[in-house]
Amino acid sequence: MSTLQTLDRGLRALDLVAQSPSGISVADLSRELDVHRAICYRIVATLEAHALVARTADGRIRLGVAAAVLSSRFEPQFAGDVQPLLHALADETRATAFVSAAQGPNCVVIMVAEPEDTLLRVGYRVGSSHPLDRGAAGIAILALRPETSRDPEEVRRARAEGYSLTRGQLEHGAVGIASGIALPEGTGSSAGLERSVGVVAIDGLDTDRAAAAVMRTAREIEHLISV
Repeated sequence: MSTLQTLDRGLRALDLVAQSPSGISVADLSRELDVHRAICYRIVATLEAHALVARTADGRIRLGVAAAVLSSRFEPQFAGDVQPLLHALADETRATAFVSAAQGPNCVVIMVAEPEDTLLRVGYRVGSSHPLDRGAAGIAILALRPETSRDPEEVRRARAEGYSLTRGQLEHGAVGIASGIALPEGTGSSAGLERSVGVVAIDGLDTDRAAAAVMRTAREIEHLISV
């Protein structure tokens, strides 16, 4: 498949900027893109003209307001596509199903679905937040990131198995299972797009069956956002 080189470079530049919360210099950006600095300046100027990037006082490049607008327009589409899958997951596992997103050092619940025919449920509300390194949802997100020597064992295991399983980390007696939602190839870990899907229930959850259902749902969501 042929691609347009200039557009490809611009999109790669935008992804690199998104992965640099404190901003990135033009020199570093040109080195990452493997292009001459003059070409990099033109790429940045084009993105800046569309408000996709902005310059800080010291000249570093950060995401611009238009990037946030694009992200906000993606959310209703994502929610509408994913909600039926989340309800199906909740009913299949007889557990509370959820989608969580990384927000700085925390993991925030952004969608929830309850099973229809279960009396005992774990209260998990939209907006609930906890550290990324505690709870199945956050660990599943960390497992999507590039491997480092500092990764805890839970993250390494989740990366190897395709899902994370935790017991009692966020609520006594609760069992959580989650799988990361990988972004399309070349998207990178853009801010606000690192997500996981999972279920949580009181002890008694069939973890093998739930893990299989959670991973299948993660792949279904990945398919939705890549077409």
